[in-house]
Formats: sequence, structure tokens, C-alpha cells
Amino acid sequence: MSIIFKAVRWKNLLSTGNIFTEVNLCEHPSTLIVGENGAGKSTFIEAVSYALYGKPFRKINKPQLINTINKKNMLVELEFTTGNKDFLIRRGMKPNIFEIIQDGTMINQDAAIKDYQEYLEKNIIKLNHKSFSQIVTLGSRSFIPFMQLPAQHRREVIEDLLDLQIFSVMNIILKNKVSDNKNDIRELKYNSDLIQEKIILQKDYIKSIQSNNERQIELNRSKLNDLDAQITDSTILIETYTQQVEDLSDQIKDHDSIISKMQNLTLTKSQFDDKVSKLVKEIKFYDTNDNCPTCKQGIEHTFKCETIESKTSQVEEFKTAMNQIDEKYEIMLTRLNEISEVQNQITSINRQITEQNLLIKTNYDFKKKIEADIVRLSEEHKANTEDHEKLTALKNQLKMYATQHEQLIARKQVLDVISVLLKDGGIKSKIIKQYIPIMNKLVNKYLAAMELTVTFELDENFNEVVRSRHRDDFSYDSFSEGEKARIDLAILFAWRAIAKLRNGNSSNLLILDETFDGSLDSTGTEELLKIITSISSDSNVFVISHKPDQMVDKFTNVLRFEKIKNFSRIKDAA
Repeated sequence: MSIIFKAVRWKNLLSTGNIFTEVNLCEHPSTLIVGENGAGKSTFIEAVSYALYGKPFRKINKPQLINTINKKNMLVELEFTTGNKDFLIRRGMKPNIFEIIQDGTMINQDAAIKDYQEYLEKNIIKLNHKSFSQIVTLGSRSFIPFMQLPAQHRREVIEDLLDLQIFSVMNIILKNKVSDNKNDIRELKYNSDLIQEKIILQKDYIKSIQSNNERQIELNRSKLNDLDAQITDSTILIETYTQQVEDLSDQIKDHDSIISKMQNLTLTKSQFDDKVSKLVKEIKFYDTNDNCPTCKQGIEHTFKCETIESKTSQVEEFKTAMNQIDEKYEIMLTRLNEISEVQNQITSINRQITEQNLLIKTNYDFKKKIEADIVRLSEEHKANTEDHEKLTALKNQLKMYATQHEQLIARKQVLDVISVLLKDGGIKSKIIKQYIPIMNKLVNKYLAAMELTVTFELDENFNEVVRSRHRDDFSYDSFSEGEKARIDLAILFAWRAIAKLRNGNSSNLLILDETFDGSLDSTGTEELLKIITSISSDSNVFVISHKPDQMVDKFTNVLRFEKIKNFSRIKDAA
């Protein structure tokens, strides 16, 4: 879409004062801007450049654009139409202002100024500052002709001219996508490696748990065997001890009868002892008494002697019997001691039986606990559900990463193909190849119109080959300043024709700053005026010059700038 510039107005810009100076940009086909040095003629270019790009056209610092007397309220407004939309750009300093108004409504400027500027250049005017300097303006001071630009800058101008910025934008987007893809692959690889390490650790953990469980189960089974052996040993011991108790018990079956006999012997001896005491008393009575104490009668000596003898004999008999009882008692006491020793042995053996029974019970309780542990460990060994589920989840996650990796690699391959297409040797190169012959034809057409008899050609790398009448090869620097000026103008007009042909980057505005005051001779000037006249049917050409007398009748409009009291203005302006 072409741009139709309608009007530009400015105040406090360079030598302009606090009252707007306005120039209608589409009213006249050709306008001559004249005035003395310092009158402010070139301020017109600065106003357009600053409004569009926020920077001066010449090589001066941006703050130097502000009027040095008022030092504030510098403001430029530029009106233009592109497509079916009307735009007003309002830009200024002290205070800083940057507004893009579309069809009476300001476009949202929440973004940073840089982004706002980028939106203006890429989405609205579709013309960067380099291309603006090659297509819209041609100046004699700070202007750098196309042929003096480095090869890379030449390519940028051509790409902008052919509306190939979209491929540059696509390339920038592609680089971001390639970078994102690369980062995603790197991050995915890191995550995959991390998951693989986790899987290895989880497998090792499960294996370790299983191995520990197996070892513990085997250890517990060994303990069970030991316990069973101990229980068996204890059982055998109990049986042995029980048999010993039975055998010992058989040996002391006479215990009760011995006790009974000893009791009887003791009782009999006691009875004999009582009888002996009684007999001794009676013997003593007869031995010491000759008369009866009761009847007072005398005791016969023979009777007394016989009685003493008889009773003494009885005492002896009883003593003999008591000695016999003592002997029997001693024998029974010896047997009772033997029985007691056997009973002690039985008690000791019974204690050991009790200990073995307690040991058996303890071993059985411990055995139950171990068997429960074996069951638990066996279940954990078989199931271990949570750990296996975690391992399965990790494996599924790794599969997901593998799928994502395949997708990213496939995307990388696509991006690589697109990258090849968007490189300078790709799509852009093919498009440029198609236009190089047209560009060369147009440049040579305008060179012929300005009566410069050379053949000019640009190759695909935008290096020039210039041949003279005798077909000798020349470079741009081989020509005189006047011939260089004609080449620069021919290229300018060719670029404008290409822009118009492409219906992109073309505009109605063409500004020639002191072009006629430079190296062009009278022939070149005359031919340039003819070209200007030929293109003014669909363009608005502004020529800034110090030679008004030679050209004033060649233009449909003349603007005269003057400086009054240090402020520039258009003469006769209200």
C-alpha cells in the first residue's frame, strides 16, 4: 500500500518559533523551497524525519532539534493516508510526546516507546529510516547515496523496497522459535536424564528392598529352624527329666511307710520311757521305804527284794527294747535322709522341667512373631505396590518425554528447512534475482534520460558493474562528482519506480535537498527537471535550492523561508 503524505506542521523545531509552520504535502505536483542560508528550508525534512522516526535526518544530536531560544514545547505533526486509513503522528520533546492517531482514535501505547515505533514502521508505513533516505529524500549534506552504502545496508534497502521485511521478521521469529526449540530440547534432555536416574535409583531401591526382604526372610527361617531345634531339645530334655523323676519317685515309694514307722517307734519308745520312769520310781520306793506310807505296815524284805529285782529286770527289758527301737529309728532315719536327697533331686529336675517348658513357651511366642514377620516380608516382596507404582509412573513420564523429544526433533527439522529458506540465499535471494534485471533496466533508463552514456548493473550481492561506451569496467568511485550525482538520482528514481511497481513502500512525497546546487551541470539539471515533471503527475516533489532564479518557473508552487528575529517562518504566512 502506498503512503499519501498530506501535511506536516512543526513548532520550536530548530530555528522555528512557538507558532506552527505548516506545509501541505499533496496540494502541488512540484514545489520549490527557497531562502537564504539559515532561513530554515531544510527544517521541512527534519520535521518529516522526526515525525516518522523520532530522529533527525542530518547527523546531529536529537536534543539539538529543540529551538535553542524557547528550549521547550517542540512538536511535529504529520498527516498521511495509507490504504483506507487516515493517520496523524504527533511527536515532541519537552514534554516528550509520541502519539499515533488512526481515524481520529489514538492507538494503544501501553507498550514501550521502542515497540510503539516498531509498530509504526512495520505495520503502518512499512518503511525504515534507511529506505526513507533512499526513496523519499535525496540530500547533499548528510545523505549517503545507495552506492556508498555497505553491501549489508544496500541489501536492507532492497529488501525494504521489495517489501521483504516480512521475511526478516519471520527470520527473527524463527530464530526465537529455534532458540525456544533448542532450549526445550535441552530442558527435555535434562528432565529425561533426571527421570532415567530416578528410574535407576527406584529400581535399585526396589531391588535393595527385595534383597533385604529375602535376606531377612532367610534369616528368620534360619531362626525358626533354630527355635524348632531348641523346642525339640527342650522337649527331649523334659521327657528325660520326667523319666528321671518317675525313676526317682519309684525309689522313694516307702517314704510314707518309713515316716509312719518312725512315728510308731517314737510313740512306742515314749511309752517305754514312761514305763521305765514309773518302774524306776517304784524301785526307788521299795529301795528307800521299809514301811508302807499309806497303811504304815512294814514291807517284807523278801517281797521288797523280789519286787525290786522284778522291776529292775523289767527296766532292763524296756531299755533293751528302747535300744532296739533307737537302732531301728536310726536305720529309718538314714533311709529318710536318702529319700530326702532323692526328693531334692526330683525338685531340681522338676525346676529344670519348668525352665524347659518356659523356654518352649518363649520359643513358641518368638516363633509366632518371626512367622508373622515372614508373612509381612513375603507380602512386601510380592506386592511392594507403592514403590512399583512410582516406578511405573516414572517410566510413563519417560515415555512422554520421549514422545515430546520426537515432536521437538521433528519441529527442529521443520525449523531447519524454514531457516534455509529464510536465509539470504533462500526465498529472498530468488525474489531479488527476479527484480535485479528490472532494477538495472530502470537505473539505465534514468541514466539515459540524464544523458549519462554508461551501462549500470547490480549483481545479486549489490555490487555494481559500470561499463562505458567502450565497455570498460568502472566502479562508482571512478566517476566525477557530477556523474555520481546522476547515478544517485537514477537509482533514487529507479527505487521509487520499483516501490510503485510493488505497490509497497511507495509514496507521493519526494524531497531533493540542494540536489540542483551540487555537482550537476546545466545538462544534468535540465534533464532532472524533465524527470521531475514526468513523475509529478502522481507525486509531490519538493526541491530545496539556493538557485531560485534559474528554476522558479519550472515549479507549480514556491515556498520562501525567511528568518525574522531569529525565528524561521514561511514568508507571507499569517
